[in-house]
Amino acid sequence: MSFASRLTRHPIPHVPDRGAEAWAALHDVAPELRPLIEGTAGSSPYLAGLIRKEAHWLSHALADPPEDTITDLIAEAAGLEPAELDSGLRRLKRRAALVVALADLGGLWALHTVTQAWTDFADACLGAALVAHVAAEARRGKLPGMTEDDARRDGAGMVALAMGKMGAGELNYSSDIDLICFFDDERFDAADAMEARAGFIRATRRLAATLGDTNSEGYVFRTDLRLRPDASVTPVCISLTAAERYYEAEGRSWERSAYIKARPAAGDIAAGERFLETLKPFVWRRHLDFAMVQDTMDMRQRIRDHKGLHGDLKLEGHNLKLGAGGIREIEFFAQTRQLVAGGRDPSLRSRRTVKALAALARAGWIEDGVAAELAELYAHHREIEHRVQMIDDAQTHSLPKSDEGFDRLARLCGEGDTRAFRARLAERLRRVEQLAGDFFQPMKGERRHGPEIPPAQAEIVARWPSYPALRSERGQAIFERLKPELLHRFQRAARPEEALSNFDGFLKGLPAGVQLFSLFEANPPLVDLIVDICATAPGLSRYLSRNSGVLDAVLDGRFFAPWPGASGLSRELSRLLAGRDYEQQLDLARRWHKDWHFRIGVHQLRGLIDPEEAAAHYTDLAEAVLAGLWPAVCAEIARRHGPAPGRGGAVVGMGSLGSGRMSAGSDLDLIVIYDPADAEMSEGRRPLDPRGWYAKATKTLITALSAPTAAGKLYEVDMRLRPSGRQGPVATSLASFRTYQREEAWTWEHMALTRAKPLAGPAALRDEIEAIRRAVIADKAVPETVLADAAEMRARLAAAGRAGSTWAVKDGAGGLQDIELLGQAVALAAGAPDRATAAQLAHAPALGWLTPEDVAALAATHALQSRVQGAARLLTDEALDPDTIGAGGQEFLARVAGQPSAGALASHLDATRALAADRIEAIFGPVTPQDSP
Repeated sequence: MSFASRLTRHPIPHVPDRGAEAWAALHDVAPELRPLIEGTAGSSPYLAGLIRKEAHWLSHALADPPEDTITDLIAEAAGLEPAELDSGLRRLKRRAALVVALADLGGLWALHTVTQAWTDFADACLGAALVAHVAAEARRGKLPGMTEDDARRDGAGMVALAMGKMGAGELNYSSDIDLICFFDDERFDAADAMEARAGFIRATRRLAATLGDTNSEGYVFRTDLRLRPDASVTPVCISLTAAERYYEAEGRSWERSAYIKARPAAGDIAAGERFLETLKPFVWRRHLDFAMVQDTMDMRQRIRDHKGLHGDLKLEGHNLKLGAGGIREIEFFAQTRQLVAGGRDPSLRSRRTVKALAALARAGWIEDGVAAELAELYAHHREIEHRVQMIDDAQTHSLPKSDEGFDRLARLCGEGDTRAFRARLAERLRRVEQLAGDFFQPMKGERRHGPEIPPAQAEIVARWPSYPALRSERGQAIFERLKPELLHRFQRAARPEEALSNFDGFLKGLPAGVQLFSLFEANPPLVDLIVDICATAPGLSRYLSRNSGVLDAVLDGRFFAPWPGASGLSRELSRLLAGRDYEQQLDLARRWHKDWHFRIGVHQLRGLIDPEEAAAHYTDLAEAVLAGLWPAVCAEIARRHGPAPGRGGAVVGMGSLGSGRMSAGSDLDLIVIYDPADAEMSEGRRPLDPRGWYAKATKTLITALSAPTAAGKLYEVDMRLRPSGRQGPVATSLASFRTYQREEAWTWEHMALTRAKPLAGPAALRDEIEAIRRAVIADKAVPETVLADAAEMRARLAAAGRAGSTWAVKDGAGGLQDIELLGQAVALAAGAPDRATAAQLAHAPALGWLTPEDVAALAATHALQSRVQGAARLLTDEALDPDTIGAGGQEFLARVAGQPSAGALASHLDATRALAADRIEAIFGPVTPQDSP
């Protein structure tokens, strides 16, 4: 479509005569364009001059779509010969400035198209200058081993990184371009590196002069090279190796922020991309980086102090970029959140501000409405910024200081009512300050005083300055701002001293505090969570003090998303581990597990999921860990001994894992079953027979799960339920497993098999193991035998185990273990494949062992005890004692059990246990001393 047919708006001439002169200078231009030309020239002296100077060219260009015109200008810039570079680029710049301005002012292009077109043109000019000057150095022999063709192909190893708005594709109308120039020193012999360095420095200086020097034909782009490492002492072009060392050892927060937008724009693009890849750990921290928030606050404060940008909003001379409610507020709002969370979520790493806001909203970091409104305000601000710069081609972000200046700006924006224009602009600035300003509130809020606290609590608080987390001045400063509110919240807890004491244990165990305290300061809801944990779950608070990094997960956008299930978790972990070496896989799996494990605990503590859901989630997580690590373990063994012989091996979950009833502190009961098929040895550098291969894999799996690394450990592992118990091999062949279960296993082993579930390994092998399990259970369905053997087993457990009590719900007559033993016996006697206790008990009436009412009562007691057991494992690592878990813990226990108080729960537990014991003894008979060996 032609330029004229796409007009949607136009400026209003502030000086009509100048607009009329500009229109008269053109020829054969569609009359529909007259308001655009007259309005543009009549309000912008700069653009009026360009129209007169390029009238002949512009008359023809306006007949074409602006996209075609800017594409032609870019191509022409790239094709300029070195001799015509200075004048040619300046001529093309004038023309590009006209096309971009008219497409913008006429409403043909949205903001992102305007800034991208301007950026693309800047890239072309930069590329032409870089190639020309590097080629000149190569031609003179100043780049050893490099030819002129090398320079034209990829800059002979030199790359210019575009930073700031150019890097993001957001270049404003009269912006300078921020560049960092590097050269790839690995392309040169050590003896030649210094000579090459000198050549690249000369090329960079000449490049900057070609683009930035002003002569009779103007300039191309003002060029700023000061963002390079340690700019006061380093040359304008440095080696990639030196840059990597600098950022690794000395890189600062503002440089991390700058590299969000960094992009290789000219020269050796591949080398630039490799360099940015090496900087990812510097820019994008793995942990949620809330110390960055304070750095951003400090940077914002320094800018305002330096520019004198404090005080009430006054439009005259207001800095639209750096002032209150300005463009930088929105950019800081997005960039700090990107740096905080982008290390964990690559989707947040967009260079463009508007795209970053949308990504943050999708990830749950900000509300959709806030993102959309800030994006709209950003576009309005940037458009006015462009028009401020279009008036005189000035590198300014300040609004006019006079009424006449505001009249001119309003007309260039197409506004006939200056007063209304000013009111809307002021309202948008105030709205940005309102939306983005809350993020910086901790910086500008007055210090709050803490509450009066009793001497015992004051004694606790007095210890805090000696803790490792408060050794640094920065950590102390942030914590002093947090402390008053923390103390106020602890005073509102059911037992303030108890909550404060638990927080003291948490604080004492922290190795460092800056990151975590910054995180708290930027996220007040997280303080609520910490207070809740300390007032309710001392065990969880101790865990947090050792693993404070898991708090990152609370602020992850997925933290409150629907549970992904075992399959979703398995896919996520598999993606995380792909392409890593074995040690990295172990550490990554531990960190990933901690995040999800903590998520389940927080959801349970906050009542977002009930205990049954928590048990299922803990089980899903364990299944996903096994599904992710078993292939990694097998690959590690295969690396040394060749691929797994035969059909592979499968990991089978037993006990609470197999039955889906895990809790926060559950161990993993496992067995490993493999099928060697016809294989005799593995095929590798150090071949093993199948038994040796799978035994080594099993032991490696146990180590992978239970050995502590820098990231902690995953689970304790128990393999005593394997065939032949401790005396048997750690891994069992499929044939041996089948034979053992059919011919040698005891009844108690068949009962354990009722809860077995194949979890990891080849699907076909898992299916065959499940088929054996079901066939064995069906074959062994002899109620009399099962009943007698189960009764004997119950007597042995009673003799060897603990008696149980009100809160020790697992042990003793009528306890969890007792009911689960009955359930397994029922399932085996009935030949039923069910794994869950309630489903197993449901077969008892058909055997004549229980009435339906008895089944319902036992299932309810089992559910109650499971809830208490699961809650107890969340609250403490020790035996459950109501006196030690405090009021918050007691209230939590009562809530999950559906009882009004801990006292009522205790009475209910005792009563239901006694009834359960009576029903079970009616089947098995009482446990007497003579029953015990």
